[in-house]
Amino acid sequence: MEIPVFTVDAFTNLPFKGNPAAVCPLVHELTYELYQKIAAEMNLSETAFITRINPSDSFTTGSRFRLRWFTPTTEVNLCGHATLAAAAVLFQCKENVNSVVVFETRSGDLTVTQQGEGYLMDFPLNSPTQENPSEFRDVIMAAVGNHPVQDVYLCSNTKNLLLRLADSCDRSQSKESCRETDATSLMTFLHNGVKTWSVLTGLKVDHVALQSSDRSGRIMGVILTMKGSPDEQPGYDFYSRYFAPWYGVPEDPVTGSTHTILGSYWSKHLGKKRMLAYQCSSRGGELELEVRDDGRINIAGQTVTVLQGTIRL
Repeated sequence: MEIPVFTVDAFTNLPFKGNPAAVCPLVHELTYELYQKIAAEMNLSETAFITRINPSDSFTTGSRFRLRWFTPTTEVNLCGHATLAAAAVLFQCKENVNSVVVFETRSGDLTVTQQGEGYLMDFPLNSPTQENPSEFRDVIMAAVGNHPVQDVYLCSNTKNLLLRLADSCDRSQSKESCRETDATSLMTFLHNGVKTWSVLTGLKVDHVALQSSDRSGRIMGVILTMKGSPDEQPGYDFYSRYFAPWYGVPEDPVTGSTHTILGSYWSKHLGKKRMLAYQCSSRGGELELEVRDDGRINIAGQTVTVLQGTIRL
């Protein structure tokens, strides 16, 4: 058996940036075990598998497909960057003739539309609820240490905990304590504290300790976020990082699915429907968001295909 495979960097227009996903267009469904083995072999945060729904369609002519996503250890219910990557494979590599494709997934129908040099995804909006920080004390300590946290929210249906860092470090924090925390933070030390974005990018999260901080099954991922600088170019409204060691993903470089939560949270706190977001992992990636009135969110981004090959079984 030969299975085509593509590696696509999502939410970027540059190779080796954004979030890489493996994409396998399949003529036939595989066993669950084989899906999982291929995803483990690819060893990326997600591998996407596309299958035809109508046997008479091809990947070039079809407009509706089935889509599944696997991390190296498990199948997941929603994945943004691998959906973007799957659409890119259909439109760019398979030269799909349609302007819109629909994926049937565990999270319902997901529509992807060609838009300029990128793609627009129609995703469900996931609204989190505010929680008592004391209930997640161990998780907070493992994720951010002693850095001040302004908000704690939980999205129960995705099992993601959102931690918003305070807009600045505590004003009593000394230069010496900043130096012990992170050298990058010290570079942006001001008389009234340390700029939060520097603290976020400089955080060294121990994914083993983070996973050990909660064994209840209530949490499967931690989102760290902070307010952006929309008045400074390129005008990001907020920043984030995402850690999901419970899914076998220590840190996900750029995560479309978490922005269904972040979009809901920041839209309410900023009073905005349209936002520009940046996920500030080491690879980094940019997402354009539009929160809609129908309980959905548009997520737009670009892709770069960096590899094409064949899996032989």
